[in-house]
Amino acid sequence: MAKLLDMAETINPDIVVIGGGVGGSALAAVLAREGFAITILEKSTEHVDHVRGEWIAPWGVKETERLGLYDTLIAAGGHHLKRHISFGDDIDTIQAAAQTLDLCAFEGAGLKPPLCMRHPHMCDVLNAEAIKSGVELIRGVADVEVTPGVAPEVRFRHEGREHRLRPRIVIGADGRNSIVRGQARIEQHRDPTHHLMAGMLVDDTNGWPEDLQIFGTEGSINYLAFPQSASRVRLYICYGLEDKRRFVGEDNQARFLEAFRLSTVPGSQYLASGTPAGPCFSYGNEDSWTDAPYADGVVLIGDAAGHNDPIIGQGLSITYRDVRIVRDLMLENREWRSSIFQPYAEERRERMRRLRLTASTLSILNAEFGKRALNRRIKVRELRGQSALPDIGATTFLGPEVMPAEMFSDDILGRLRSM
Repeated sequence: MAKLLDMAETINPDIVVIGGGVGGSALAAVLAREGFAITILEKSTEHVDHVRGEWIAPWGVKETERLGLYDTLIAAGGHHLKRHISFGDDIDTIQAAAQTLDLCAFEGAGLKPPLCMRHPHMCDVLNAEAIKSGVELIRGVADVEVTPGVAPEVRFRHEGREHRLRPRIVIGADGRNSIVRGQARIEQHRDPTHHLMAGMLVDDTNGWPEDLQIFGTEGSINYLAFPQSASRVRLYICYGLEDKRRFVGEDNQARFLEAFRLSTVPGSQYLASGTPAGPCFSYGNEDSWTDAPYADGVVLIGDAAGHNDPIIGQGLSITYRDVRIVRDLMLENREWRSSIFQPYAEERRERMRRLRLTASTLSILNAEFGKRALNRRIKVRELRGQSALPDIGATTFLGPEVMPAEMFSDDILGRLRSM
């Protein structure tokens, strides 16, 4: 591993990764296996719960297999889900249960069921895998400054000293507020915020089926639940912008749990009676994207390259596909000119467009509230039952490239908003 030098000297690893989360550590690990010298710079000294994605869709699980990381995640406690039920105030509870989706059925398409793992733990697992593969991980860094170009440079502070690295390429994996993206002058686009989303990890949910995930809308909330074990569930609630203080204050955890006493979900008391195992945080649902997530000497992955509305839970799957595509391109083109990432940009642009449309559809349907919104949900169920309205919801499980391109039209949004 490379030795850190002060500003009077430079070292030249092949790759510097900015951000030691899921994407940065995964890409570093799989590239280090190919013999590249890699340094990860991470600002935190430990990974903590900021309410991040913890559900990997079947198409994302496939990406972990392609990367050779699936067995690592399973060995570390990765938890598969087997059933999905869409409850809600627009469908009878018994009817909803009768329409349970068998998540193991995706195995017929070569896809494993969704996989859940606590986000900080996943980061730790991938950090360890990267280090085992020969990666140097430096934590507690500050004042990172990336100078892009054909010979990029990275400067930062660590333990009170300034350091400089001159790699062949810099990977920006530093999240939604990416420093690398800004310093490389890569333009980001963003949708307006449609609603807010709160999440919390809950323990002592004994009695709730460990293989069952749920989704639905009741009253003024859209709710989601994803078990991580027989006694631990990650819960989410989407709610309106006008209700922005709903989960603000010292008792926000208690109010969040109380919202899960749902008349539309049998057994919801097991969720509402659980014990908070992490903070209750809220954040906006807006999508963001970059048309070209690269510049000379720099390429972005994960949220740094643009993120999807979390209502459909695609963040980790997006990241793992980014990692796989960028890895493949870097192995096929060892000179790493910026032009080699054009196929990545093109694939990601269309991928994110389709996921953006899918998320907008679900947001309009499930994260708008009141009588008109309820009537819309009832009407949409009727139309879909008659095959009179496209349903692109399967995208969230199978992946955005599976369904025909013509199904991803803005016309569907116009139809929904007019109801």
